[in-house]
Amino acid sequence: MSKGPRAFRLDEMPPDRERQTIELSPGIVVEHEPEEAIADEEAVTARPPRRRRLPWLGMLLSALGGLLLLALGLGVERLVRDLMASYPALGWFALALAALALAGLLGIVVREMLGMLRERRIEGLQKEAARILADKDEVGARKLVADVAALYARRPETARARGRLADLGDAVIDASELLGLAERELLAPLDRRARRLVAETAQQVSVVTALSPRAIVDVAFVLYSVAGLMRRIAALYGGRPGTLGFLRLAGNVLSHLTVTSGIAMGDSLLQQVMGLGLAARVSAKLGEGVVNGLLTARVGLSAIAVCRPLPFTALEPPVLGDVASSLFDRSAAKPPEGQ
Repeated sequence: MSKGPRAFRLDEMPPDRERQTIELSPGIVVEHEPEEAIADEEAVTARPPRRRRLPWLGMLLSALGGLLLLALGLGVERLVRDLMASYPALGWFALALAALALAGLLGIVVREMLGMLRERRIEGLQKEAARILADKDEVGARKLVADVAALYARRPETARARGRLADLGDAVIDASELLGLAERELLAPLDRRARRLVAETAQQVSVVTALSPRAIVDVAFVLYSVAGLMRRIAALYGGRPGTLGFLRLAGNVLSHLTVTSGIAMGDSLLQQVMGLGLAARVSAKLGEGVVNGLLTARVGLSAIAVCRPLPFTALEPPVLGDVASSLFDRSAAKPPEGQ
Protein backbone atom coordinates (compact mmCIF):
# COMPACT_ATOMS: atom_id res chain seq x y z
CA MET A 1 0.00 0.00 0.00
CA SER A 2 1.61 3.25 -1.12
CA LYS A 3 1.61 6.27 1.12
CA GLY A 4 0.69 9.73 -0.02
CA PRO A 5 3.35 12.33 -0.59
CA ARG A 6 4.67 13.91 2.56
CA ALA A 7 4.72 17.60 3.36
CA PHE A 8 7.94 19.40 2.52
CA ARG A 9 9.44 22.86 2.98
CA LEU A 10 10.99 25.11 0.42
CA ASP A 11 13.71 26.31 2.77
CA GLU A 12 14.75 26.11 6.37
CA MET A 13 13.41 28.92 8.51
CA PRO A 14 14.03 30.09 12.09
CA PRO A 15 11.64 28.50 14.58
CA ASP A 16 10.31 31.86 15.81
CA ARG A 17 9.37 33.10 12.32
CA GLU A 18 5.66 33.25 11.60
CA ARG A 19 4.83 31.13 8.55
CA GLN A 20 1.97 30.81 6.20
CA THR A 21 0.86 27.32 5.06
CA ILE A 22 -0.46 26.76 1.55
CA GLU A 23 -1.93 23.43 0.43
CA LEU A 24 -1.04 22.94 -3.21
CA SER A 25 -2.89 19.62 -3.49
CA PRO A 26 -4.15 16.99 -1.08
CA GLY A 27 -1.19 15.89 0.93
CA ILE A 28 1.26 18.52 -0.39
CA VAL A 29 1.74 21.44 1.97
CA VAL A 30 4.21 24.31 1.49
CA GLU A 31 5.23 26.69 4.24
CA HIS A 32 6.73 30.05 3.35
CA GLU A 33 7.64 33.28 5.03
CA PRO A 34 5.11 36.16 4.76
CA GLU A 35 5.98 38.91 2.32
CA GLU A 36 5.47 41.56 5.01
CA ALA A 37 8.17 39.99 7.18
CA ILE A 38 10.55 39.83 4.22
CA ALA A 39 9.84 43.47 3.36
CA ASP A 40 10.39 44.53 6.98
CA GLU A 41 13.66 42.60 7.12
CA GLU A 42 14.86 44.14 3.85
CA ALA A 43 13.90 47.62 5.07
CA VAL A 44 15.84 47.11 8.28
CA THR A 45 18.91 45.85 6.46
CA ALA A 46 18.70 48.50 3.73
CA ARG A 47 18.57 51.48 6.11
CA PRO A 48 21.39 51.47 8.64
CA PRO A 49 20.75 53.33 11.91
CA ARG A 50 21.65 56.99 11.79
CA ARG A 51 24.43 58.09 14.05
CA ARG A 52 23.77 60.96 16.38
CA ARG A 53 25.89 63.96 15.51
CA LEU A 54 27.21 66.50 17.90
CA PRO A 55 25.36 69.86 17.77
CA TRP A 56 28.35 71.81 16.50
CA LEU A 57 26.32 74.89 15.58
CA GLY A 58 24.65 74.99 18.99
CA MET A 59 28.01 74.60 20.71
CA LEU A 60 29.47 77.44 18.63
CA LEU A 61 26.60 79.83 19.33
CA SER A 62 26.55 78.97 23.04
CA ALA A 63 30.30 79.48 23.37
CA LEU A 64 30.20 82.81 21.50
CA GLY A 65 27.29 84.01 23.61
CA GLY A 66 29.10 83.08 26.81
CA LEU A 67 32.26 84.91 25.69
CA LEU A 68 30.28 88.02 24.82
CA LEU A 69 28.55 88.00 28.21
CA LEU A 70 31.91 87.58 29.98
CA ALA A 71 33.43 90.43 27.99
CA LEU A 72 30.46 92.66 28.75
CA GLY A 73 30.56 91.79 32.44
CA LEU A 74 34.30 92.43 32.70
CA GLY A 75 33.93 95.73 30.87
CA VAL A 76 31.18 96.89 33.21
CA GLU A 77 33.14 95.75 36.26
CA ARG A 78 36.25 97.62 35.10
CA LEU A 79 34.20 100.75 34.38
CA VAL A 80 32.58 100.72 37.83
CA ARG A 81 35.93 100.10 39.54
CA ASP A 82 37.61 102.97 37.68
CA LEU A 83 34.74 105.32 38.48
CA MET A 84 34.83 104.28 42.13
CA ALA A 85 38.54 105.13 42.29
CA SER A 86 38.23 108.46 40.46
CA TYR A 87 34.67 109.70 41.13
CA PRO A 88 32.90 107.72 43.89
CA ALA A 89 29.52 109.33 43.21
CA LEU A 90 29.63 108.36 39.54
CA GLY A 91 30.83 104.92 40.53
CA TRP A 92 27.78 104.32 42.73
CA PHE A 93 25.56 105.68 39.97
CA ALA A 94 27.13 103.30 37.46
CA LEU A 95 26.70 100.41 39.90
CA ALA A 96 23.01 101.23 40.24
CA LEU A 97 22.64 101.33 36.45
CA ALA A 98 24.42 97.96 36.18
CA ALA A 99 22.02 96.49 38.77
CA LEU A 100 19.04 97.83 36.82
CA ALA A 101 20.42 96.37 33.60
CA LEU A 102 20.92 92.99 35.29
CA ALA A 103 17.37 93.07 36.64
CA GLY A 104 16.04 93.88 33.16
CA LEU A 105 18.08 91.05 31.64
CA LEU A 106 16.76 88.58 34.20
CA GLY A 107 13.21 89.77 33.55
CA ILE A 108 13.63 89.24 29.81
CA VAL A 109 15.05 85.75 30.35
CA VAL A 110 12.19 84.80 32.69
CA ARG A 111 9.59 86.18 30.25
CA GLU A 112 11.10 84.26 27.34
CA MET A 113 11.25 81.05 29.35
CA LEU A 114 7.63 81.39 30.46
CA GLY A 115 6.54 82.07 26.88
CA MET A 116 8.38 78.99 25.62
CA LEU A 117 6.88 76.88 28.40
CA ARG A 118 3.36 78.06 27.49
CA GLU A 119 3.91 77.17 23.85
CA ARG A 120 5.28 73.76 24.75
CA ARG A 121 2.33 73.20 27.06
CA ILE A 122 -0.16 73.92 24.28
CA GLU A 123 1.75 71.70 21.85
CA GLY A 124 1.72 68.95 24.46
CA LEU A 125 -2.06 69.29 24.82
CA GLN A 126 -2.48 69.00 21.05
CA LYS A 127 -0.37 65.84 20.84
CA GLU A 128 -2.12 64.31 23.84
CA ALA A 129 -5.52 65.03 22.27
CA ALA A 130 -4.47 63.29 19.05
CA ARG A 131 -3.28 60.26 21.02
CA ILE A 132 -6.46 60.10 23.08
CA LEU A 133 -8.68 60.25 20.00
CA ALA A 134 -6.65 57.49 18.36
CA ASP A 135 -6.58 55.22 21.43
CA LYS A 136 -10.06 56.18 22.75
CA ASP A 137 -8.59 56.72 26.20
CA GLU A 138 -11.45 57.83 28.49
CA VAL A 139 -9.21 58.38 31.53
CA GLY A 140 -6.73 60.42 29.50
CA ALA A 141 -9.57 62.44 27.97
CA ARG A 142 -10.87 63.36 31.42
CA LYS A 143 -7.41 64.47 32.52
CA LEU A 144 -6.87 66.41 29.29
CA VAL A 145 -10.14 68.31 29.73
CA ALA A 146 -9.04 69.24 33.26
CA ASP A 147 -5.69 70.48 31.90
CA VAL A 148 -7.37 72.60 29.23
CA ALA A 149 -9.73 74.06 31.84
CA ALA A 150 -6.73 74.85 34.06
CA LEU A 151 -5.12 76.66 31.12
CA TYR A 152 -7.98 79.22 31.23
CA ALA A 153 -8.46 79.21 35.00
CA ARG A 154 -7.52 82.91 35.30
CA ARG A 155 -10.06 84.08 32.72
CA PRO A 156 -13.37 85.15 34.27
CA GLU A 157 -15.25 84.73 30.98
CA THR A 158 -14.57 80.97 31.05
CA ALA A 159 -15.81 80.44 34.62
CA ARG A 160 -19.27 79.27 33.58
CA ALA A 161 -17.92 76.86 30.98
CA ARG A 162 -15.39 75.44 33.42
CA GLY A 163 -18.14 74.98 35.97
CA ARG A 164 -20.32 73.06 33.52
CA LEU A 165 -17.43 70.77 32.62
CA ALA A 166 -16.67 70.17 36.28
CA ASP A 167 -20.33 69.30 37.01
CA LEU A 168 -20.28 66.56 34.39
CA GLY A 169 -18.03 64.35 36.52
CA ASP A 170 -18.20 60.78 35.20
CA ALA A 171 -21.43 61.30 33.28
CA VAL A 172 -19.61 61.23 29.93
CA ILE A 173 -17.23 58.34 29.40
CA ASP A 174 -16.63 58.49 25.65
CA ALA A 175 -13.30 60.18 24.89
CA SER A 176 -14.33 61.91 21.67
CA GLU A 177 -17.59 63.14 23.18
CA LEU A 178 -15.77 64.50 26.22
CA LEU A 179 -13.28 66.41 24.09
CA GLY A 180 -16.16 67.64 21.95
CA LEU A 181 -17.89 69.06 25.03
CA ALA A 182 -14.66 70.83 26.01
CA GLU A 183 -14.48 72.30 22.53
CA ARG A 184 -18.04 73.57 22.56
CA GLU A 185 -17.91 74.95 26.09
CA LEU A 186 -14.38 76.38 26.33
CA LEU A 187 -13.03 76.93 22.84
CA ALA A 188 -16.08 77.91 20.78
CA PRO A 189 -16.15 81.52 22.15
CA LEU A 190 -12.40 81.81 21.61
CA ASP A 191 -12.80 80.49 18.06
CA ARG A 192 -15.37 83.17 17.28
CA ARG A 193 -13.08 85.89 18.61
CA ALA A 194 -10.13 84.48 16.67
CA ARG A 195 -12.16 84.37 13.46
CA ARG A 196 -13.19 87.99 14.03
CA LEU A 197 -9.55 89.00 14.58
CA VAL A 198 -8.54 87.33 11.32
CA ALA A 199 -11.36 89.00 9.38
CA GLU A 200 -10.62 92.47 10.77
CA THR A 201 -6.88 92.19 10.14
CA ALA A 202 -7.43 90.90 6.61
CA GLN A 203 -9.80 93.78 5.84
CA GLN A 204 -7.34 96.31 7.23
CA VAL A 205 -4.49 94.86 5.17
CA SER A 206 -6.65 94.84 2.05
CA VAL A 207 -7.65 98.50 2.39
CA VAL A 208 -4.22 99.85 3.38
CA THR A 209 -2.31 97.99 0.66
CA ALA A 210 -4.87 99.07 -1.91
CA LEU A 211 -4.36 102.73 -0.96
CA SER A 212 -0.59 102.74 -0.36
CA PRO A 213 1.50 104.24 -3.16
CA ARG A 214 4.67 102.15 -2.63
CA ALA A 215 5.27 98.43 -2.78
CA ILE A 216 7.72 98.60 0.14
CA VAL A 217 4.94 100.08 2.27
CA ASP A 218 2.70 97.16 1.30
CA VAL A 219 5.32 94.58 2.31
CA ALA A 220 6.14 96.30 5.60
CA PHE A 221 2.49 96.70 6.59
CA VAL A 222 1.61 93.12 5.69
CA LEU A 223 4.52 91.76 7.75
CA TYR A 224 3.61 94.00 10.69
CA SER A 225 -0.05 93.03 10.53
CA VAL A 226 0.69 89.30 10.21
CA ALA A 227 3.08 89.40 13.17
CA GLY A 228 0.54 91.24 15.31
CA LEU A 229 -2.21 88.84 14.26
CA MET A 230 -0.18 85.78 15.26
CA ARG A 231 0.65 87.34 18.63
CA ARG A 232 -3.00 88.19 19.35
CA ILE A 233 -4.21 84.73 18.36
CA ALA A 234 -1.54 83.09 20.51
CA ALA A 235 -2.49 85.29 23.48
CA LEU A 236 -6.17 84.55 22.91
CA TYR A 237 -5.58 80.80 23.23
CA GLY A 238 -3.25 81.19 26.22
CA GLY A 239 0.19 81.38 24.59
CA ARG A 240 1.56 84.91 25.11
CA PRO A 241 4.93 84.24 23.45
CA GLY A 242 8.01 86.42 23.91
CA THR A 243 10.52 87.25 21.20
CA LEU A 244 12.04 83.79 20.93
CA GLY A 245 8.66 82.19 21.42
CA PHE A 246 7.22 84.31 18.62
CA LEU A 247 9.99 83.19 16.26
CA ARG A 248 9.21 79.59 17.14
CA LEU A 249 5.49 80.25 16.66
CA ALA A 250 6.11 81.85 13.27
CA GLY A 251 8.11 78.79 12.20
CA ASN A 252 5.30 76.46 13.29
CA VAL A 253 2.70 78.54 11.46
CA LEU A 254 4.82 78.59 8.30
CA SER A 255 5.35 74.83 8.51
CA HIS A 256 1.63 74.23 8.98
CA LEU A 257 0.82 76.55 6.10
CA THR A 258 3.34 74.88 3.80
CA VAL A 259 2.89 71.23 4.68
CA THR A 260 -0.80 70.86 5.38
CA SER A 261 -2.57 73.48 3.30
CA GLY A 262 -0.26 75.12 0.79
CA ILE A 263 -2.12 73.68 -2.19
CA ALA A 264 -5.50 74.33 -0.62
CA MET A 265 -4.52 77.93 -0.03
CA GLY A 266 -3.75 78.44 -3.71
CA ASP A 267 -6.99 76.76 -4.79
CA SER A 268 -9.04 78.86 -2.37
CA LEU A 269 -7.42 82.09 -3.49
CA LEU A 270 -7.95 81.24 -7.14
CA GLN A 271 -11.57 80.28 -6.51
CA GLN A 272 -12.30 83.49 -4.61
CA VAL A 273 -10.63 85.79 -7.12
CA MET A 274 -11.88 84.07 -10.26
CA GLY A 275 -15.35 83.35 -8.89
CA LEU A 276 -16.16 86.82 -7.68
CA GLY A 277 -13.96 88.78 -10.06
CA LEU A 278 -14.39 91.98 -8.07
CA ALA A 279 -10.75 92.97 -7.99
CA ALA A 280 -10.27 92.72 -11.73
CA ARG A 281 -13.41 94.75 -12.37
CA VAL A 282 -12.41 97.64 -10.14
CA SER A 283 -8.66 98.15 -10.46
CA ALA A 284 -5.34 96.34 -10.44
CA LYS A 285 -4.29 98.06 -7.22
CA LEU A 286 -7.44 96.92 -5.48
CA GLY A 287 -6.72 93.42 -6.72
CA GLU A 288 -3.36 93.50 -4.98
CA GLY A 289 -5.08 94.59 -1.77
CA VAL A 290 -7.60 91.76 -2.00
CA VAL A 291 -4.87 89.15 -2.55
CA ASN A 292 -2.85 90.54 0.37
CA GLY A 293 -5.93 90.37 2.56
CA LEU A 294 -6.59 86.76 1.56
CA LEU A 295 -3.00 85.78 2.28
CA THR A 296 -3.20 87.47 5.68
CA ALA A 297 -6.41 85.61 6.42
CA ARG A 298 -4.82 82.30 5.44
CA VAL A 299 -1.89 82.88 7.78
CA GLY A 300 -4.34 83.75 10.55
CA LEU A 301 -6.27 80.52 10.02
CA SER A 302 -3.03 78.54 10.21
CA ALA A 303 -2.16 80.37 13.44
CA ILE A 304 -5.52 79.30 14.88
CA ALA A 305 -4.76 75.66 14.06
CA VAL A 306 -1.29 75.92 15.65
CA CYS A 307 -2.26 77.86 18.80
CA ARG A 308 -5.49 76.02 19.61
CA PRO A 309 -4.95 73.55 22.47
CA LEU A 310 -7.42 71.00 21.01
CA PRO A 311 -7.85 69.93 17.39
CA PHE A 312 -11.11 70.59 15.58
CA THR A 313 -13.26 67.49 16.09
CA ALA A 314 -16.75 68.46 17.22
CA LEU A 315 -16.61 71.92 15.62
CA GLU A 316 -15.94 72.82 12.02
CA PRO A 317 -12.59 74.55 11.46
CA PRO A 318 -12.74 78.04 9.98
CA VAL A 319 -12.06 78.25 6.28
CA LEU A 320 -11.01 81.05 3.99
CA GLY A 321 -14.54 81.57 2.74
CA ASP A 322 -15.68 82.56 6.25
CA VAL A 323 -13.60 85.74 6.16
CA ALA A 324 -13.27 86.29 2.41
CA SER A 325 -16.90 87.26 1.76
CA SER A 326 -16.81 90.38 3.93
CA LEU A 327 -13.33 91.15 2.64
CA PHE A 328 -14.50 91.22 -0.97
CA ASP A 329 -17.66 93.13 -0.17
CA ARG A 330 -15.86 95.91 1.70
CA SER A 331 -13.03 96.11 -0.80
CA ALA A 332 -15.40 96.44 -3.71
CA ALA A 333 -17.69 98.85 -1.93
CA LYS A 334 -15.09 101.58 -1.49
CA PRO A 335 -12.57 101.62 -4.30
CA PRO A 336 -9.58 103.90 -3.86
CA GLU A 337 -9.84 107.36 -5.31
CA GLY A 338 -7.93 108.31 -8.39
CA GLN A 339 -8.01 104.82 -9.95
